[in-house]
Amino acid sequence: MSQHHKKIIAVNRKARHDYFIETEYEAGMSLQGTEIKSLRLGRVNLKDSYAKIDNGEVYVYQMHIGQYPFAHHGNHDPLRPRKLLLHKYEIKKLYGKINERGYSLIPLQVYLRNGKAKLLIALAKGKKLHDKRETIRRRDEKRDLDRVLKNT
Repeated sequence: MSQHHKKIIAVNRKARHDYFIETEYEAGMSLQGTEIKSLRLGRVNLKDSYAKIDNGEVYVYQMHIGQYPFAHHGNHDPLRPRKLLLHKYEIKKLYGKINERGYSLIPLQVYLRNGKAKLLIALAKGKKLHDKRETIRRRDEKRDLDRVLKNT
């Protein structure tokens, strides 16, 4: 990583298990004040979240940002759809791919880069059950191999 400071807040652990990741994009997020404050406290969950293109704009859905505990009034809805900030050409490219078969936009991680909230999203294809089994088998083999190598 270059001199850009990146602080990971949340990771979607299931994403790489459930999907083949093709291309990753970094997107800014349009957040309310209480959301950015909660995010800084690490109150973010990407489980079940997904992104969709709606009217030429990209939104992330089901991304849970817990309410900010110190807000006196006007707290946010934890699951509201949030607009992602991407370049027009990126959105066009994504739109073309998503309209092809089987591609989804999956949030991978939320992080702060130089103090700004970013969402890493991926163009991804869902894995079939046998693919998931294959992934698990490979992971187990690697773990066994690592264990053997560690003990030699």
